[in-house]
Amino acid sequence: MLSVAIIVPLLAAIALLAMPRDRPELARRTAFGVSLVPLALIVAAWVRFQGGPGFEMVESHAWIPSIGVSYQVGLDGLSLPLVALTALLFSASIIFPVDLRGRARQYYAAFLFLEGASLGLFLALDLILFFVFFDLSLVGMYFLIAIWGHGNAHRSALKFFVYTLVGSLSLLLGILGIYLNSGDQRTFDMIDIITNQPLPTTGLAPVLIFWAIALGFMIKTPLAPFHTWLPSAHVDAPAPASTILAGVLLKMGTYGFVRILLQMMPETFGRFSLPIAIIAVISIVYGALVAMAQTNLKRLVAYTSVNHMGYVILGVAVAANIGASEGARSLALTGATIEMVAHGLITGAMFLLTGSVLARGKTFEMDEYGGLAARAPALTGAMILAAFASLGLPGLAGFVAEFQIFAGTLGVYPWLAGTGLLGIVITAALFLRMVQKVFLGPLPERWSEWTDLGGWELAAIVPMLILVVVIGIAPAWLVNVVDSATRVMTGG
Repeated sequence: MLSVAIIVPLLAAIALLAMPRDRPELARRTAFGVSLVPLALIVAAWVRFQGGPGFEMVESHAWIPSIGVSYQVGLDGLSLPLVALTALLFSASIIFPVDLRGRARQYYAAFLFLEGASLGLFLALDLILFFVFFDLSLVGMYFLIAIWGHGNAHRSALKFFVYTLVGSLSLLLGILGIYLNSGDQRTFDMIDIITNQPLPTTGLAPVLIFWAIALGFMIKTPLAPFHTWLPSAHVDAPAPASTILAGVLLKMGTYGFVRILLQMMPETFGRFSLPIAIIAVISIVYGALVAMAQTNLKRLVAYTSVNHMGYVILGVAVAANIGASEGARSLALTGATIEMVAHGLITGAMFLLTGSVLARGKTFEMDEYGGLAARAPALTGAMILAAFASLGLPGLAGFVAEFQIFAGTLGVYPWLAGTGLLGIVITAALFLRMVQKVFLGPLPERWSEWTDLGGWELAAIVPMLILVVVIGIAPAWLVNVVDSATRVMTGG
């Protein structure tokens, strides 16, 4: 089942390239239909999920036996919500209308290729397989920004690729370090390493391995000061690619922090939990302050991702503090995982909405707008709902995640929790300012013919916002799945 979810979009990407050039609508409908296959399979996997202490639905085959590399996939309470988020965001992004520049087949093929690579990464249970999908995701996103982006798209795509490639090379060095230090039976098997903990806990080797991998994931997440590739990539990418970049690709870094550093090197991570938590809080405050200073709507949303990824890493760092109470660590890690899902839904929807604004107004500059609520109630309502969810309003998904992160952090690093709360206050101010500038006040004459969201735009955005509300009001169905993994990781 899980392999089918990975392989179907990859094969369909190849098949799309062979379709007639003059049938863009056929390519779109085919790509959307294919994207529903992984979504249906993940929903079925969620129904079958038992929530036990280990991995479920594991599929394993020898790949490069001479060095112990295998094709091995499976899921647990950490990866299941992320693959479900991935499948949903790809379906929503594919049906969202964009300017295809006469290259419909290639556009949808790039999306399906990226979907297969993204699902493969979250399901991989072999370190080399994880790394392969990690690098393939860079290729898919590079072409989506460079070919279908706007502004200085080629420069932004190159900057994105070079930065994250440096991160992937650092990750590869760390993975090789794990392999060479995993005892006599050297292995890339993630289940084996998590279960038997073969890595040394003292000496120079675990320190170098930890920071090599951490650097790769800090760039991918990204955390300040490794975030400089992010704003330009978002601003110049087409809206659906921004949704995937924020909703899926950034989660590869935060997921890696948990799956590899926390689960495979818990004692070493425990030694460095405080400096990682400090970097996270710097990202929270810095991301919020810089977002506050933006006049460009999409750049503002992009910087809030730096802020929100700081929340996630703060929760993971708290969970890594072995000396803290198990309850606080478990609470913080559950909140961090739910924040990954909540941010994907909320910010993913916001990036699609910025695409709708650009398609009609041809600019992201907020000073050019005002009073759009009078002409576009659906656009206004969706953006306000997403903004309130992003700033952590109770009853919405962001609150569920951030409450658990800060509740757990208060029990371990209360001074960091207090500092990080500043980020929520600043985020609230910047989103209220954005809503006031763009949607409230008098409507400029030039926007008198402004049109509201169309059917395909609503079809892409509404399911994401419905989930934001459902998670906020009744989060138990998600919390229970995540708890099944985080309790095992923290002993809580």
